[in-house]
Amino acid sequence: MIPITEISHAADKFPKDKKAPMVLYSYDTKSAIQAYEIMSIWGNYTNVGVLEGGFDQWVKDGGQVAKGDMPTKVVYEPKPRPGEIGVDEFKKIVETKPADTFILDVRDSDEAEAGMLVGAKNIPTQDLKQRAAKEIPKDKVIVVHCATGARADIAHSILTNELGYKNVKFLNANIKIDPNGRYEITKE
Repeated sequence: MIPITEISHAADKFPKDKKAPMVLYSYDTKSAIQAYEIMSIWGNYTNVGVLEGGFDQWVKDGGQVAKGDMPTKVVYEPKPRPGEIGVDEFKKIVETKPADTFILDVRDSDEAEAGMLVGAKNIPTQDLKQRAAKEIPKDKVIVVHCATGARADIAHSILTNELGYKNVKFLNANIKIDPNGRYEITKE
């Protein structure tokens, strides 16, 4: 909770991601609108709403209310996309190599030649449609990765929406792999 009297000095307490969904509220709609006007000076927050009727209307409408100390920093955790796998879960799969799981590296061949995860299969995204039926099993969990998550997301879509694979997950994070298969994952 950030009081309206302090909001003009609180830009550092808001998400850096200008697309983060936020709902501003106060005891009256006027103060929330005032907060929104102050935020507009900081840049283009594109997903901000004002709770009509304020806090009292929220309670009257049966909205949940928590008691205790209120946080003074806005926290934003993006909702994972369908099929997105967490970094910790991905690492566990890479380390344990479950028999029912197939790790698919969709980076270009030259990227894969510089280093691959041990046990992974490289099929560049652009080759998936031609090679999937012969090289990717349908009876296993398919875990897809690339260098940044973008191509892995595309591959996830191709496999599930176009090729009929049922259990596909993808890593939406940056991964660097050295020639020995050691890797480092960062999530922005």
